[in-house]
Order: sequence, then structure tokens, then C-alpha cells
Amino acid sequence: MIGNLETFQDELAATGFPPLANKLAGADFRGRIATRDLGPLRLVSLDTPESACVGRERDAADGEHLAIKVMTRGRTRIEQGRGDAELGPADLMLLDPTRTIRFESTAATHVTILVPRREIRIRPAQIDRLVGKRIDGNHGPGALVSVLARDVLARDVLARESARSATEFREVEALRSAAAVIELIAVALEARLGDEQPAPDEWLRNRIAGYIEARLADPDLSPLGIATAHHISVRRLHKLFEDQPLTVAALIRRRRLERCRAELTGGGRTVTAVAARWGFSDPTHFSKLFKTTFGYTARALVTSNRALTTKTRTAGPEQDGDHQGT
Repeated sequence: MIGNLETFQDELAATGFPPLANKLAGADFRGRIATRDLGPLRLVSLDTPESACVGRERDAADGEHLAIKVMTRGRTRIEQGRGDAELGPADLMLLDPTRTIRFESTAATHVTILVPRREIRIRPAQIDRLVGKRIDGNHGPGALVSVLARDVLARDVLARESARSATEFREVEALRSAAAVIELIAVALEARLGDEQPAPDEWLRNRIAGYIEARLADPDLSPLGIATAHHISVRRLHKLFEDQPLTVAALIRRRRLERCRAELTGGGRTVTAVAARWGFSDPTHFSKLFKTTFGYTARALVTSNRALTTKTRTAGPEQDGDHQGT
């Protein structure tokens, strides 16, 4: 959608962006907005003229999402938190919509991915270190995020123009695509964090997180066992995680649920078997945890995945036949 300043600001607010005051906007302002919801993600493409904007601090209650900004055209300089960096085409940056932000940009096009905080394995202290820091979008995992952000929105435009059918399969496609995007974002953020030397407590937390990750299938994995393996007390272990989004027990549970989701998306095993493999012996309790965490049931994911697989297999011979006939 193309609009003047008032229309543009209304559309921007409707996407979930914080209010921004543009010091350079005048009566001749023209901007373009395109949005797409992809599972729990929202992708917003903005095409704007030269701008100088300020967004004020917001209440923490409004902070359900973090934002990943990906530049596609032009340059912008952004200040947030302790970060102050200039982004060029393909570069990206983590932003916190609850914090004050200032930026100046040339005429530019950029895609912003709004990600629920609960979906990213990142702690408040790490957010402090990352916001406002440039992430290279031309190399490494940042490049994969950059390409995906641009291509997903472009494919959506093409899909609308061609009026694709089979909408019943789009939900599982969206969930699987969103999970892949979120994982790549997490990898890109972790890689950026790796450029800096962590504090001793953070180093120990990261070591413990790696220990947990490697032993998720162990039914005996517990705070006591983790503390013993790292030669610290259980109290010390809990203190290491007291300012983190998840306690140690909650982290174990969350990562096990994510492993279950990944395995169920791949298909081939029953919900009960996958749940048991990752330490959930009570199917009813597992179903409630899965629905609460992801917003949909494990069985719905399996059913949608089977439908998508059936559709793909059915379409295969037709596609081969078309190819042979050319």
C-alpha cells in the first residue's frame, strides 16, 4: 500500500510498530507498506523517502516482540541502547520496540521481522549487548536471514498475484517456514554475540546451556545433576539463571518441546512416541504444554504435515508428466 504521511503512520501502527516522529516528513511524503504474517512472525516491508525519526520508550507490557530489521536498499544509521551503527544493503540489526530509538536514513527499503520474544532463545543481558549492533548480512548466518526476509515477502506477493489455491496447506507451511526463520535468526544473533568476550557468569551459563542441549533426551537431566556436573551448588545454579527469561527447569522443558516440534514436523512417528523420547511420559500433560507453548496442538501439526505430504506425493506424477510432454 502507498500512502501519505498520515495514512502511512496509521498503517505502520496497525502492524505493531512503535509510534515514530519523522522530522523530515512533509506534505509530499510518500511511503509504501506491505505486510505478511508467517506463523507467529510478522514481516513488514517499508519503502520510505529520506527520513530522520525518533521513537520514544514504551511500557514493557507492549514488548511482546523483538524486531529484526533487514536493509534491502539505501543506508540507515540507528541508535538504540548502547549501539550506534550504520546499515547498508543486506545488513541487519536486532531492535527492541520498547526502547528509545533514533535513526536517519536515505531513501530506503527495508524488511522488519517481528518475532515473539518467547520464540528466541536470548536472555535480557544478551539483548542489551546486541540491540543497535550491526550484523553483517553479506556473510555467514546473517546473510541467510537477509535473503529469507526478502524472499519470503516477495513470494507472498507473487502468490497473491497468481491466486494460488490449496489454502488448507498454508498453515503448516507457514509454521515450518517460521520455525526455520526463527532458528536462523537465533544462530545469527549467537554468532554476533560470539564476537564479544562474555563475562564469567555468562560463560558458565553458556557452558551449562550446551550441557543441557546435549542431554535433553536423558530422563534424569535435572538441576541437581547439572549443578553436580559443574561443581557448583543448586543455589548457585539457580542464581546464574535468575535474571534470564527461563529458569533451568523451564529451559529444559522448552528445549524438549522444541525438539518434539521439530521431530513431529519431519513426520514418521506418533505424538506419544516422540513425547516419550524427549521425556514426556504423560500424553495429556504433554499436549497441554505443547498447546500452551506454541499456540496449536501437536496432533494438529502432525495432521497438517501428513496432508501436505499427501498433496506433494499426489502432485509429483502430474509434474513429471508435464515435464515429459514438453
